[in-house]
Amino acid sequence: MNSTSFRGHSRFLGLLLGFGAAAAGLSAGGSLPARAKAPALMPVTAYRSASCGCCKGWVQHMRANGFQVRDLVVADVGVVKRRLGVPARLASCHTAEVAGFALEGHVPAADVKRLLQKRPPVAGLALPGMPLGSPGMESAYGKEAFTVMAFTRTGAISSFSQHAK
Repeated sequence: MNSTSFRGHSRFLGLLLGFGAAAAGLSAGGSLPARAKAPALMPVTAYRSASCGCCKGWVQHMRANGFQVRDLVVADVGVVKRRLGVPARLASCHTAEVAGFALEGHVPAADVKRLLQKRPPVAGLALPGMPLGSPGMESAYGKEAFTVMAFTRTGAISSFSQHAK
């Protein structure tokens, strides 16, 4: 192979490698510029009891959606709920904090991302109870429709998002 054909071959290989890298980036999810500019998500601190398996499922859901979650087992989650101003009627099995907001129960990551993007004047979001099909409560028995609620420190409660079956 002479030097001219080697340079041509080298350029051709470079192009192939470049296309391969672009294709790999696209197949990994989204366009290359969008992936390169994706902001780091805020860290989440989750508080739960040692025996709760569904809470672990919610932590895994948040991590799978890009959040860095600090998972803390505490003796009394109620203390955390009161400190963060979670209304008793919105209580669930675990509580979390992200960027100054409280998260109560199995709130989907998409709602948390929207909360962080919009930053409404609320203390946090809650998904009361433990509805089937919510993050961490996936079940072979089906899925329930549920409503994620927003709440303020003064006790005002409103609908934040609706999730169908």
